[in-house]
Amino acid sequence: MTLLFLVLLNPLVAIAQSNTILVLGDSLSSGHGVRSGKGWVDLLQNKLNQINKNYTVINASISGDTTQGGLNRVQRSLNKHKPKIVILQLGANDGLRGLPLSNMKSNLQQIVEHCQKTGARVLVVGMQLPPNYGKHYTQQFANTFMEVAQESNSVLVPFLLEGFADNMSYFQSDGLHPKAKGQILMMQNVLSGLDKLL
Repeated sequence: MTLLFLVLLNPLVAIAQSNTILVLGDSLSSGHGVRSGKGWVDLLQNKLNQINKNYTVINASISGDTTQGGLNRVQRSLNKHKPKIVILQLGANDGLRGLPLSNMKSNLQQIVEHCQKTGARVLVVGMQLPPNYGKHYTQQFANTFMEVAQESNSVLVPFLLEGFADNMSYFQSDGLHPKAKGQILMMQNVLSGLDKLL
């Protein structure tokens, strides 16, 4: 009887796993500074529920994480959650620390490769830097996300903070992390790209 139960259960497990969306990000996705349930990842889950999309969103974001950190842990997360879709939101901390963009691109490419080898499709979420980092670096930084998405045939959301990045009323006192009303706009920006994968 136990064996029969497990045999019948296995297809259900496969279905559940195939409907998982994994978010691999940093503090912009971990809900830094906002109340529990008000981060854009939680809002995305709520939105998918509202529009009857049967997906479970797993937030594997870590504040302060870089693309190297993401690369170090991506396979473990893939093995654990077996996602159908991965939302890759990393790179902001690489840019803020002025790390070599060639390393950032290589890390992002490898993360995407790990995801695609498991059959997961990837949504690359881009970022932009303040102009004080210099025109050349900021332009190359923004272009890196587009290049990674194009070269890996992934979907791209060009800029997570599109529509409000220059409006400080949407940001917490640190000027970096969006308030609750900014989280809503981030969710909408991500959903615009995610729609192509659902």
